[in-house]
Amino acid sequence: MELGAFSISLSVSNLAKSRAFYEALGFGEVAGEPDQGWLILRNGSCTLGLFQGMFEKNMLTFNPGWVSETEALETFTDIRAIQARLKEAGLSFVTEADPAGTGPASFVIEDPDGNPVLIDQHVPAP
Repeated sequence: MELGAFSISLSVSNLAKSRAFYEALGFGEVAGEPDQGWLILRNGSCTLGLFQGMFEKNMLTFNPGWVSETEALETFTDIRAIQARLKEAGLSFVTEADPAGTGPASFVIEDPDGNPVLIDQHVPAP
């Protein structure tokens, strides 16, 4: 099962300060809306999402249908199929994607230690 592009989504208390910190480490902005409280930064193949006021905890994030350079793939496993497979495997969900949907969607699961894992598909189903 291909989960797509991987990044870390950080819950930050001050977007501007966090941006300056990570830019000092060599990260550059590749996407985002600072007025909405979020930025996506990249340094080489490492991608960080900075989110102010959106999430309680830091999260591992996967984006079905995307490669790391935020380019859409022509074929990929739709988020609803991934969700169904994980349900069949007995995983429980914090939030779920609408199984009847067809466009972008997301769901959250937690690992055994309570770390959230966000599966967030931005592109329409193939």
